[in-house]
Formats: sequence, structure tokens, C-alpha cells
Amino acid sequence: MQGRCHFFLPLIALDRASRVPLHVQLRTQVADAIRRNAPAGGRLPSTRTLARVLGVSRNTVLTAYGDLAAEGLIQGQHGSGMLISTEATRSLPPFELRSVLQEAHYPARTIYLADMNGNSLYLVY
Repeated sequence: MQGRCHFFLPLIALDRASRVPLHVQLRTQVADAIRRNAPAGGRLPSTRTLARVLGVSRNTVLTAYGDLAAEGLIQGQHGSGMLISTEATRSLPPFELRSVLQEAHYPARTIYLADMNGNSLYLVY
């Protein structure tokens, strides 16, 4: 219970003119912040609160949080919201799809991927 008193709210700047979907921008920025300096057990804002602060729909935040949970960076705790996983704060480097594709000499410059729910993921290199 020691680390759960910390509230973690990274600086998030969404670019509404970008072709990158808002939920992907949100997931990427929160994931980067978690990997850089998040306290293990830190609590993220509720989906409603974060959606209100950012001026986006709650579904945008739910999708981003779902992706972060699937990556193992955050985990839901009944009654406590979403907490930063202790595994996420270890110093292991994140998986870099971009470097894998570059080493494989993949010819595309833009890659379209979709997760199991049909959410679009784009990689440009």
C-alpha cells in the first residue's frame, strides 16, 4: 500500500490537427511518461476526470487506458482506479517495432496495424 498515495498526471499535449488518433497520442504520451519517471503504484486520473481535463470523449481515454493495460504498464484495481504497474517502472527498454522493421529492411515507410478490437495503429519511419 506504500506507493498508492501518489497521484500521477503526466503533461499531455494532444494535437487535434494530427492524423494520429487522439487515443494513440494519449497512450503514447502516458506510456513515455510512465517509462521515464512514474512512481510504482501511482494512481492515474479517472477516465471521466482525464476526459474532462483534456476535452475529449471518455471513450478516447478508455481506449488509451485499455492499450496501456494490455502493454502491462497500468493495471486496474477495484475501488482504486488505474495504477501504474510495478513492472512498468523497471528499467527494461520498451519494445521498438520501428527498429525491428528497419533491421528487417522492410520497404514501407508507413505501416498500418490494427489491434484485436479494430483500433488503428500507425507507424511511420
